[in-house]
Amino acid sequence: MKPLILINFKTYPEAIGKKALLLAQEIAKVRKKNYLIAVAPSLLTVKEIAEKTNLIVFAQHCDPVILGAHTGSISPAELKAIGVQGTILNHSERKIPFAILKETVRLCNKYKLKTIICASTIHEAKKIARLHPEYLAYEPKELIGGTISVTEAKPDTIVKAVEAVKKISPKSRVLCGAGVHTKEDIKHALLLGTEGVLIGHAVPKAKDPRKFLEELLM
Repeated sequence: MKPLILINFKTYPEAIGKKALLLAQEIAKVRKKNYLIAVAPSLLTVKEIAEKTNLIVFAQHCDPVILGAHTGSISPAELKAIGVQGTILNHSERKIPFAILKETVRLCNKYKLKTIICASTIHEAKKIARLHPEYLAYEPKELIGGTISVTEAKPDTIVKAVEAVKKISPKSRVLCGAGVHTKEDIKHALLLGTEGVLIGHAVPKAKDPRKFLEELLM
């Protein structure tokens, strides 16, 4: 499969409300046959972007609940029903206790919702690999949102993370994130054995997001 490039909108001011759809539409104009491009908009804009673009859309989070009396919860079943294809889980900004994470993954599998589960350490990556997610994203917490890429600061740990995950869950695809913001970062990540990257602020905050992403994936 092609490497996955997932752009996390978080709740950056450049990627909320009406700006979210405009940003997604600009990203959708990027045509790069060698990559799968996906976005993770805020939960308040995810439905509109899923409906109005042809992008692969991931939610930023969901909860282990079926449809019913669960005020304030985000159900995998509803995400699937509105056209969302997957969800990020256990991001360093939204950690999930392992027992709850396990049940969330079970429900996501039931509703055929792809999972990207984040891990901040090799130890955590090994534990999460036992859940056999579609994707496991290795992101050292201290580098997230910064200007130094994990591929530069901790390349050896990426190799270790890939090896550890593949040993436990060979079909899980390993991604890396934290500080990824140049084409060299992406190329290095792939050379180190990952199958894609997570990108946060670099694209939403770019002066020209479409141009920036096109150059990033050259």
